[in-house]
Order: sequence, then C-alpha cells, then structure tokens
Amino acid sequence: MKKRSVLAVVMSLVLVTVLAACGKHNSQSSGNGKYASSQVLNLSYPSSLDSIDISNMSGYGSTGNIFESLYRLGKNGSITPGLAKSTKVSKDGKTYTFTIRNAKWSDGSKITAQDFVYSWKRTVTPATKSQYAYLFSGVKNADEIVAGKKSPSTLGVKAQGEHTFIVTLDKPITYFKKLMTYPLFGPISEKAVKKWGSKYATKAQYMLYSGPFKLTGWTGTNNSWQFVKNNQYWDKKAVHLQKINYTVNESTTTTLNLFQEKKLDLTQLASEQVKNMKSSSDYTTYPYSITAFLVYNFQDSNATIKKALNNAKIRQAISLSINRKTLVKNVIGDASTVSKTFVPQDLVKDAKTGKDFADESTVKNSTSYNKALAQKLWKQGLKETGIKKLSIQLLASNDEPNKPISQYLKSALEKNLDGLTVNLSNIPSKVASSRAQSGDFDLYLSGWGADFNDPISHLQIMTNNSGYNYGKYNSSTYNALVNKAQNQDANDTSARWQDMINAEKTIMKDQGITPLYQTVYSYLQNPKVKGIIHNTAGTQWNYKYAYGRLQI
Repeated sequence: MKKRSVLAVVMSLVLVTVLAACGKHNSQSSGNGKYASSQVLNLSYPSSLDSIDISNMSGYGSTGNIFESLYRLGKNGSITPGLAKSTKVSKDGKTYTFTIRNAKWSDGSKITAQDFVYSWKRTVTPATKSQYAYLFSGVKNADEIVAGKKSPSTLGVKAQGEHTFIVTLDKPITYFKKLMTYPLFGPISEKAVKKWGSKYATKAQYMLYSGPFKLTGWTGTNNSWQFVKNNQYWDKKAVHLQKINYTVNESTTTTLNLFQEKKLDLTQLASEQVKNMKSSSDYTTYPYSITAFLVYNFQDSNATIKKALNNAKIRQAISLSINRKTLVKNVIGDASTVSKTFVPQDLVKDAKTGKDFADESTVKNSTSYNKALAQKLWKQGLKETGIKKLSIQLLASNDEPNKPISQYLKSALEKNLDGLTVNLSNIPSKVASSRAQSGDFDLYLSGWGADFNDPISHLQIMTNNSGYNYGKYNSSTYNALVNKAQNQDANDTSARWQDMINAEKTIMKDQGITPLYQTVYSYLQNPKVKGIIHNTAGTQWNYKYAYGRLQI
C-alpha cells in the first residue's frame, strides 16, 4: 500500500480490481475442481503505475504478484512460503538465518543470497529516497544509515554462499517474519541494475521479476499493462492464470458499466453507488486495516488555538460531539464501520484469549457520541484556558469522501459546542499533505493503514520521534509504553501485548488523536471467480492462486 499518512492518498490507492475468466469451452481438473484452461484476469487500476523499483515504490498493494520476498502473505494474514526455503532464529531473537531456495529470476538467472544483501543496502541508502525505509528499523544500524549517520555497508546483513542470507537485528522484532512478506524486503539483481543503468525500472523490459508473474507492456507512462505468468517462478505449478490485464479507469461509473456489461467480474463501488447496489446478489465487501482520524496540532502557530488544543477536555469534547454512526451511515454511505480505537478492529487477536485488540483496549467515553458530556467538558475546557470563543480550521483533501466528511464534522461540532467555529480548507491531496507535514493546520483529517498485522504498525506513528506524528502529540507515558513493547518486552509476548493495550488506552484517554471510522470497501463480484487472497494489511491482493471456475 501507499504511504498512509493522508487519508486521501489511502483512498486513491485502493485497487479497483476486476476479474474475468476466459476459455469457457475448455476445462481441466485441479484440486479446486474444474476451471477454464485459458485463464485471463482483467483488472482496473485507479491511476497510472508510478514505479516498479521495489526500493522506492509508493505502494505494495499488488506488487507481490510480480516480486517475491522471503515469505508470501497468505489467507487471513498468514505467513506462507516465499523465496526462503527454511529459517533459523537465534535464542535471543536477534539473528535470522534464511536458506534461499533454488529459485530463478524471470530471465532464468539464479536468485542468490547476495541479491538480498544488495537490495536491502540499496533501499536504506538515503540517496534512494525510499518512502518505506523506516520499516527496516531494528535491523542493525538501519536507523543510523537512513539518517545518514552510517554507511550502508554497515547494515546487519550478509551472505554466506549462494543460499544463506543472515540478518542481524539491534533488538528482537516479534513481527519480523510478517515484515518479510513485503516485496520491499525482496531481492534485487545488482547485475540488472548495472546492466541497464539509468534505464533500470523505467520500462517493463528493464526489470527482472521474482514473483508468480512478470510485467509486460508498461512504458513508464501508459495506462495499460499486463502481468504474464512467470514460467521461471519456483512454484509455477500453483499458478493458474496466464495473464492479468490492467487498464486505468479513474471513474467508478465506468467500471460499474463494464461490470454490468459482463466485461468485468469485480468492481469497487463508490459510496453513492452502494445504496442502489447493496441488495444485489453480486454485492460483497473487503475490509482494510485503515483508520481515519482527526489530528490535533499541539504546536499550533496561533497561541490561542494551541492553548485550546493542548487542553484534554476540549479534545475529548470534540470527539464526543461526533456521531460516528451517522457519519458512516449517512455521510460515507458504504460498508465502513465506526472506530472504537486507533488500532483497527480485526487486525490482530490476543494469542491467549482470542479477543480482538480493539475490543480489549476500548476506553469508555472516548469515541462514543455523548452530547451532554461533550458540552460539559467543553465548558470546563474553555474555563480552564480562559477562552470564550474558538475559531479553528479543519484541513482535508478535496477527494471523496473527505469533502462531505469535513462538512459533516463542521456541522456537528458547531452545533454541539457553543462558541466554536470550524472553517474548512478542502484542497488537493498533495497540497494538504505538504501542509500537514509542515505543521500548517489546526485540525487535519488523516488516516493510517497497517503495513502488517500488528498493533505497533499504528501505535509507532504517534510517538514523539515519529516523522508521521504531524500534530506533535507527545505523551511520556505513551512513548515509554511503545518503546517498552519494541525493546524491553520484544521477546515477551504477553508483556508486549499489555504494553500495546496500555498505549492504546493512553492515547484514547488523552484524545491525542480522534479516530472516526475504519474503511470497508464495497464491490460487485462474479461468484465464479475463485482463489483471490485479500488481506486487510500489507500486500492486500494475491492472485497467485486465482482462477475462473466453470459452471458445470
């Protein structure tokens, strides 16, 4: 997925996936029953492809289909085999020894342990400008390298022969194997980079592929391309599809029409389309681990606003003034759900109790609608700060559904909180993101999607040293709990879980940010399409096992 610090970017990133099975007259048997012998998948993408260089992509939602890492993300966030044939972990959890299987690049050359070493060092090199280099944090010296304080040659990785890849960590990382499903951590051929030089990754033919498919037809700027079955892939027998066709369609009206014309088998619906399509037998939903929330600027340039936003009662009053059920049902209008916590529902469950993290960490009167309590806290907050009236600006992108959401928030807050004026600034997403990063806002409508199935993927962005903490929330208690989960208790599953529960409760009691809703996207899907693996976090779409089943 793309960088998720701005909700608008998140929304534009979600693939409008569409599937079609061809060859209806010929079939062959498999463990899945009979399926069409000519397997073609037709997908619609919301924007042009921006990069095929795994070191500096802006998103990994479907790239796991052409690039493979040490593992693959399977059903329900499970870790399944990838380029690592086996793995050994030291007792202290700081050393991982991966045995790389006999695998080949799409040109038939060997994939080696050295390809991983080269790839990782290249990605953390500051000049590469990787948007996801922060995910290497915890690998020995990675943070210092990314900060330009140490040479990339000091990264804690090495190869022993062609098949042994060794990673040394600064500290144990509980979710390290989950991270290793990300294409970001896959190999890159140094020979290919040197061979093509400045042409590398600028067109489909200037790239080697390690996944189930290889890219063809992409010129760097065009609006159509194909994923073609990679016959050099180590597990090619499991791949049924011969080809995946991609075309860019920015309009959901277009993709809906194509679905209704039976040219597509799956199409994402816009919010305004859901109402009319919800009763269709083809209607289905796909959840995402994305939380939309309000960011408060604790270092606001306006002294009065800064004083107000640093008052916990004022922030609590704002949260309690928002009826999230109304927001989701009447304003957003799709299958999205209300947020109870910062960490999304259904991201991860307690290994011992089976309880969902969000259920265990919910704080009473933090995200519920309570007008009376909101007005009481508002009055108390104004009195404590000596403020009688407050005028603030809400920054948001002008993409849907951000504009109607911000309009609803203005209406709800001004109606319930006497003396509050909310001025809206709905601007293009890139401009909004730039302003947010520079701290030029009072309130900011933002969002974050999990990179992997662990609460820390969300919790770490609100620590005082995080580059994504645009509002500069700074709680010593919260910082200490997140730090403890990532360091002292990293190898103690129960203690680490409790640290994260307490961190979630801390930020909710503070209203360090105000969660609004969790995204669930609506689709129309042909029930004949089988085998797609979709996950709420990380590389969401896996087509390795996809196929079109015939009606028999």
